Formats: sequence, C-alpha cells, structure tokens
Amino acid sequence: MKISVITVCYNSIATLQDTLESILRQTYPDMESIVVDGASKDGTVELIEKYSHQFSGRMKWLSEPDKGIYDAMNKGISMATGDIIGFLNADDYYQDGGVLETIAEAFARHGADAVHGNLHYINGAREIVRTWRGTEYRPGSFQRGWSPAHPTFYCKKDCFTRYGGFDPAIGSAADFELMLRFIEKNHISTAYIDRDMVFMRTGGSSTAGLRAILRNTRQNKQAFRKNNLPYPWHYGVTRLLAKAGSTRNPIHYLFKTR
Repeated sequence: MKISVITVCYNSIATLQDTLESILRQTYPDMESIVVDGASKDGTVELIEKYSHQFSGRMKWLSEPDKGIYDAMNKGISMATGDIIGFLNADDYYQDGGVLETIAEAFARHGADAVHGNLHYINGAREIVRTWRGTEYRPGSFQRGWSPAHPTFYCKKDCFTRYGGFDPAIGSAADFELMLRFIEKNHISTAYIDRDMVFMRTGGSSTAGLRAILRNTRQNKQAFRKNNLPYPWHYGVTRLLAKAGSTRNPIHYLFKTR
C-alpha cells in the first residue's frame, strides 16, 4: 500500500530540513512526500526545491497563500495519491527510518482503517520534555480525555473521502475534531502501535502551557457539539491531569507563558 506523508509549512527554514531528512531516511519504498507551503519568504521554498530532486519523483509540492494550517492540510489531502495518509509537519521528524515500515505492517496485520502510536515532545536542545504514550481506543474514550497523537495518526484515504477533511473553524482543535468524527462518531476501526514514532518540537499553538490547554479544551467542546456527541462535565479536569502527568515537570509545563 502507498503511504502519503503530508508536510505543511510556512517560513520554516529553521526546522524543515530535519523533517524532510527524516522522510528521506524511511526504508518503506511505496511512499510519497507532499509539501504544502504557505508562500514562505525566508528560504523555505528554495529548500523544498533542493530536496524535491532527492526524492526521485516521490515528492509533490506547492507554495501559495493559504487560510492557515488546516486549509493547507486539506490541500495536501486533495493532492495525495496514497492508500494511507499521515502528517509530518515542519516542527516534527520521525524517530528513525523504520516508522513507515511499521505503519504499513500494522495496517496489513490488523486490517484497520487507522493506526496510531507514541510521540515525544522535545525542547530546543532536543531533550524529551513530555511523552504522549497512546492506548487502544475503547467506545467513549474521547469523553474520558483520550485521543490519538495526531502526528502519529495514519488513516486510509477512503475515510477522508467518506467523512471529510479538517474543519478550520474549530481552530487548533481541528485535528482532534477530525479524529473524534472519524473514530467516535463514524466508528472507523483503529489499532494502537506501541512504538515511538515522532519527535515534535514544543512551543506550537496547541502544546504550550495552561492557557493553551484551557483554550483547546474549549475548542474540543465545540468539536463534541458539532458531532452531536456528549460532553462530560469532568472532561476539562481529566484532560488537564492527563497532560500534566505525561510531563517530566508538570508545574513548569502548566505555567509556561507560551
């Protein structure tokens, strides 16, 4: 099966090389890299052009203004020709060269519609500051504060065809809303891979501190309402404790200013 890896970026010259190098290192042969750039002005486009030649015809890319990260992700989905779609954005890179191989094997073994695994958040010194260790989905898991780590979430393209892409109106919780819609509402089948897959740099709009957690929790509530799914009264507290408990320094994590 062919895997499409979608990377969205904007003025990402400082980090995109790590992302593209980690895709190039993948041992799984039947894959394509799709890069959607938001009309960068910092040399990002020139870097993409340079790397496109190294992919030997396995990269497609465009650079044009967009309406934000999820609009760019939707563009990437429309460009994808793979059976499976995943996202590795410009702040992320793969744990090692065998990640896509493991993903393909999991799809073949489980016959699932989607798979997901483990994620490490790292700081500027590439030190692990938080680990998102997944678990198997059970009915009602989202109401208990659970969700897959989106950078490890790989899904059959047919699911996007049937159930749609990202809803930018949800804000930074649009990836959560998409997985909620696919898994909890439309009951696609999933399989958890107990494997470290991705390093993700901290400091993004959805990862930094108590303020961001509270904002995203409100947006998650919108996602439940949009999909006519029950939103439990304890959801915010459950989610807050789960996130803080996954860090090496919970107090510092919660009271970051960014």
